[in-house]
Amino acid sequence: MESITLTFEMSVVLGLLAFTVFLFVSEIVRIDLAAILVMVLLGLISQFPSTQNVADVAHLFDGFASNAVISIIAVMIIGAGLDKTGVMNKVAAVILKRGGSTEGRIIPIISGTVGVISSFMQNVGAAALFLPVVSRISVRTEIPLSRLLMPMGFCAILGGTMTLVGSSPLILLNDLILSANTTLPADQQMEPFGLFSVTPVGICLVLTGIIYFVVFGRWVLPKGSKAGDGTSAQGLKQYLKRIYGLKTDIFEISIHEEHGCGGMTFDDLMQKYHVYVIGSAYQGKRWFAPLIRTEITAPCRLAVLARRKEVMQMVEAEGFTLHPMLDVFAEDYAATQSGVAELVIPPGSNLVGKSAHDLVFRKAYGASMLAIHRDEETMSYVATEDHEPTAIAEVPFKVGDTLVIHSTWEALTRLTENRDFVVVTTDFPREEMRPRKLGWALLFFLIALGLILFSDVRLSLCLLTGAVGMILTKVLDIDEAYEAVSWTTVFLLASLIPLGMAVQSTGTAEWIAHQILALLDGWPLWALQTGVAVLATIFTLVMSNVGATVLLVPLAVSIALAAGGDPAIFALTVAISTSNSFLIPTHQVNALIMGPAGYKVMDFVKSGGIMTILFLVVSMLMMNVVF
Repeated sequence: MESITLTFEMSVVLGLLAFTVFLFVSEIVRIDLAAILVMVLLGLISQFPSTQNVADVAHLFDGFASNAVISIIAVMIIGAGLDKTGVMNKVAAVILKRGGSTEGRIIPIISGTVGVISSFMQNVGAAALFLPVVSRISVRTEIPLSRLLMPMGFCAILGGTMTLVGSSPLILLNDLILSANTTLPADQQMEPFGLFSVTPVGICLVLTGIIYFVVFGRWVLPKGSKAGDGTSAQGLKQYLKRIYGLKTDIFEISIHEEHGCGGMTFDDLMQKYHVYVIGSAYQGKRWFAPLIRTEITAPCRLAVLARRKEVMQMVEAEGFTLHPMLDVFAEDYAATQSGVAELVIPPGSNLVGKSAHDLVFRKAYGASMLAIHRDEETMSYVATEDHEPTAIAEVPFKVGDTLVIHSTWEALTRLTENRDFVVVTTDFPREEMRPRKLGWALLFFLIALGLILFSDVRLSLCLLTGAVGMILTKVLDIDEAYEAVSWTTVFLLASLIPLGMAVQSTGTAEWIAHQILALLDGWPLWALQTGVAVLATIFTLVMSNVGATVLLVPLAVSIALAAGGDPAIFALTVAISTSNSFLIPTHQVNALIMGPAGYKVMDFVKSGGIMTILFLVVSMLMMNVVF
């Protein structure tokens, strides 16, 4: 193997690489700013005669128009469009129904599903589509987003190793093998791999990732803060307890057909047991904030906000059934749909002197009144440590009263335009759901997916077709499309692409490869294969996985032939190992999840370091067993 001389330009690029890693690990500046800084330095360095070939300044910003970056932008818009129709809520509800609300059950379902999806579509696409689903699950279960997104993201990357179309390096593999065959004698020709040749390896890698996070997640995943801590509905239980001393939760109960109820109304139930009936379901229909004078008709289900003690007394006394968790009402009372808010009665309000009963409050405003806060006193149906229960529906409103209500976000948005109230709560989702656009959203999603799977059209164009289609059919408008894009992720990836190109174009990557392979000369065959895998892992952290594959496959084939190994297996080792990108957030999927979950680089080093070693061990073992 010919030696390669280290040039001054290579040394500069190596210095920039070291500087980039230092900025990422130390986090002196934000990671996206660090990437932009490195890109600017790369351009400035190329202005000097001695380093003018480090980067082509005319193409310095081509990363912003790269296939990968445009694909990420498009898939974020597609994901937002699907979320806008409410379909992601339904997916989240199904996962919660199957997996419950525990981290140990939810992680395998989410990660396994994303892993399978990413085996036939780009892993960043699968991760982006599931990002809103995981976000909603986090809110409902109060499991920190940081403990769910990393397992999902890692398994999206691992899922790309399950088929030969799961990742770009594996898609390229057969082309590179056929290209290498043109220089090999007939007795050394390599057979191309089939679509599912790598499936046993990929399945084991995905299972390893799931088991790793289920068993060791409590130690390696960042703790994060509970989703929804704050004064919006996402923290309903904690908020009512902290601010008003109402130790309540939402329960779902069933009233069976044989229960006559004796003409009892919701109001009767509320006053008798000091609970709030905030929802009802009868004959397949659901009512959010039903009229409290409605007569109970069995069989039905009720959503009740109260202390567990009162609910248990009511259930035992009346013969109702208490469900262990929300079922029929899970969607309606998810914090993404509804929650607690505060309204103040201003001077001049038409409501002064009137009670909730007088106004038919629930019918008029689509909200349940939970408490009235007046002159340092809180009145509610539920008893507190300081106050007896009060029939607040009969209390006339006064100027300055603070009403604590439970409302859908849509209804609360309407109340912001009502001059009889001043809506104090400002931090709540104001998004407009468009379930009627579900057909258009699914149509353009399937069109994009069909183009990806069954055509040779460029990935970014396939995804943009779906994104633009959703915008034209008003699944979401253009401003909402811009808001759906995580521009931090876009600038991070686009700014790092020139550095990866410089590593390759200056010959730095080839020099590093030759230095490492020279050290492995004379080692056993398994050690050489492991060395190739480690080299591919290192390269994919600092340059594109496609570039690393194109560069290393010919070298791996040469090493295998010289050592008497199977060149096809060494080539496959490179293609699979370029998916071993967990250590720092340079992979597209890692960059995508970093912002929403609030990850630091050291979070990836901590969790990804062990995953990197597991990937190497499992992939080496399985490739030698299968092939």
